[in-house]
Amino acid sequence: MGEDGYGFELPLLLFAGFRTIVDRLHAELAAQGHPDARPAHGFALQAIGVRGATASEVGRRLGVSKQAAGKTVDRLEALGYVRREDDPADARRKLVLLTPRGLDVLERSAVIFEQIRAEWAEALGVKRVREMEADLRTMVPAAFFRLDVAGWFGA
Repeated sequence: MGEDGYGFELPLLLFAGFRTIVDRLHAELAAQGHPDARPAHGFALQAIGVRGATASEVGRRLGVSKQAAGKTVDRLEALGYVRREDDPADARRKLVLLTPRGLDVLERSAVIFEQIRAEWAEALGVKRVREMEADLRTMVPAAFFRLDVAGWFGA
């Protein structure tokens, strides 16, 4: 054990912080009318984006197979977060598009993330949260925003 703890604790603490934030987000989303939203849905909705995407594109962005992406899109469609439409540029393709409900869950998520960050800043101090974010930006590769968490975990 090092002076400040074990090496394996750092990734566990980082993941626990992530999990704490995401669990809190989903509790708030449930209270605000999105009880069936799951973390994987958020990644998928981001992969679809405001311009839409095909199931193949969603799969590539998430790092999962087209079939796995299709199942996720099916679930999002059943929940009313997305709809499928013919692609005007290619009638053989279907575009997955966000519905007003899909946009609502993303907008609410953004607000809730800001609230959670404010709570962390209140508990730890604004300066400390900013320093923590700056430190993580230093240690994380420049292209840090990736949506392939599900694929990375082997889901």
